[in-house]
Amino acid sequence: MESREKINGYLLKLSLNYEEASDGTFIIRDSSKGLSNLVVAVVDPVVMLRVKVMPLPKKNRESFFGKLLSLNATDMVHAAYAIENDNVIIIDTLEAGTMDLEELQASIDAIGFALATHYPVLQEFRK
Repeated sequence: MESREKINGYLLKLSLNYEEASDGTFIIRDSSKGLSNLVVAVVDPVVMLRVKVMPLPKKNRESFFGKLLSLNATDMVHAAYAIENDNVIIIDTLEAGTMDLEELQASIDAIGFALATHYPVLQEFRK
């Protein structure tokens, strides 16, 4: 099965609210699961999941980066925090050829959990 079709089928089975933004790129917008603008993109041979968390804070960056690294080491099972264009993102990659429904669901759930539990801690650095 083609990776794009596999992802589309899995997202349907997971009953997520999503749209296909372009061929092989899906955007999940499902507030009931705490997900807003989670991008799932087929970039063979991987499936990439990514979501913008917040802009980088202007102050206390060293402490903020330390917190991100600590969260990566202790709380992030299926993904990691990263920096892109002055924004904090969460990113995960899965192997397209062997990815199954449970693996995709675990990644999506882990990202949703991180957003729900870490955002209140991280947003304190923006004050």
